[in-house]
Amino acid sequence: MEYYLEWGYLGLFLASFLAASVLPLSSEIVLSFLLANEYDFLSCLTIATLGNWLGGLSSYGLGYLANWKIIERFLGHKHHKIQTIKTHIEKWGSLLALSCWLPIIGDLFAVGLGFFRISFFKVALWMGVGKGFRYAVWGAFFLWGFSLL
Repeated sequence: MEYYLEWGYLGLFLASFLAASVLPLSSEIVLSFLLANEYDFLSCLTIATLGNWLGGLSSYGLGYLANWKIIERFLGHKHHKIQTIKTHIEKWGSLLALSCWLPIIGDLFAVGLGFFRISFFKVALWMGVGKGFRYAVWGAFFLWGFSLL
């Protein structure tokens, strides 16, 4: 039985990590499956949050590694347009990382925060809080709804 538990948690970690990338995955489905099969609630939340948080930080890292010339050349964005985006991101700063859990735009926020060199430690903190809160709410609602069946 423990063999299956380990694989289930590993699958949740991988799904959560990959869901934080630009891949269209839903780690909530894996989380729900594990909770429906009576996996430990706190272990599932911790593993899903950790995987998704590390995936989000990898997106931050990709943004951090980007440079102006590549963006201008391959994406066609000019320096002045990027400066306008920077103004919007700097308005919210690291608090923008709270919304990195959002589908599609959350990944862009993470990349943008890295690209504009917003404080790594603050981004990591707020990103972890946002992603943990999302999984806690999802897990609680799932278990509540599942208990009604």
